[in-house]
Amino acid sequence: IGCDNGDVVTGVFLKDCCDREIISWRAWSSRGLPGEPVRDMLIEGVEARFGHAKVDSNVELEFLADNGGAFRAKDTHTLAKDLGIKPVHTPVCSPQSNGMAESFVNTFKRDYVSQMDRSSAAIVLRQMPAAFEHFNEVHPHSALGYRSPRLFRKELIRRAQIGGK
Repeated sequence: IGCDNGDVVTGVFLKDCCDREIISWRAWSSRGLPGEPVRDMLIEGVEARFGHAKVDSNVELEFLADNGGAFRAKDTHTLAKDLGIKPVHTPVCSPQSNGMAESFVNTFKRDYVSQMDRSSAAIVLRQMPAAFEHFNEVHPHSALGYRSPRLFRKELIRRAQIGGK
């Protein structure tokens, strides 16, 4: 995210491809993509979704990312595997192969970043939590029957509980 004063905000996110929720994210005010925020985001995402720092062995999950160094780093791959997640990468020069991520980036820029005060990185960073929260709680998604990701997930859980009784 380019700011009016020349600052740049860089961010990453972990998105569930089923319910479209942004489970975890990181943003910082410098160029480049260090590996540590990506790894912190992975740990937070697994703990948020599963309640502990490892995916159940009977669940097969993939972490689809582009080919940035932070995603390809040995430490990132090792951590993903330790968490029970298979690291997978998009083909080089093929961003369309990660369409959900690309779609979210476009939506986030259109519906959130375009409305933000972008005077400086510090100001943008203060607005990011509310933007992600709004996306998860309120923003309708066509593939989810125009429900927000969290509403869709709550309904899935409720249906599973009713069906399991």
